[in-house]
Amino acid sequence: MKIYHNPRCSKSRQTLEIIQQKTKDIEIVDYLTNVPTAIELTKLVRLLKIKPEGLVRKGEDIFKEKYKGKILSDEQWINAMIENPKLIERPIVINGNKAVIGRPPEKVLELF
Repeated sequence: MKIYHNPRCSKSRQTLEIIQQKTKDIEIVDYLTNVPTAIELTKLVRLLKIKPEGLVRKGEDIFKEKYKGKILSDEQWINAMIENPKLIERPIVINGNKAVIGRPPEKVLELF
């Protein structure tokens, strides 16, 4: 399993705790310091079965300041998340060819 994790986020910490109760075989990626590439983000949205815009945290100040009300292409949303990783919804958990956003944290149980 792999989790795109923000240690300062309570939902992300709760999701990680649920995973660690089930398995020790987990890769933890602090996506704010190890920003996913365009290829990784494209894979994530494909696994999540959403458009890139669906992975954007619209409550973030950076979204409100730079992107609110704008229509961007999928590629532009991917680039926006790379430039501003705080925009990436969290936590994202992958197990094989399945992925979920851990909101609520119990959603991760779908991957077991």
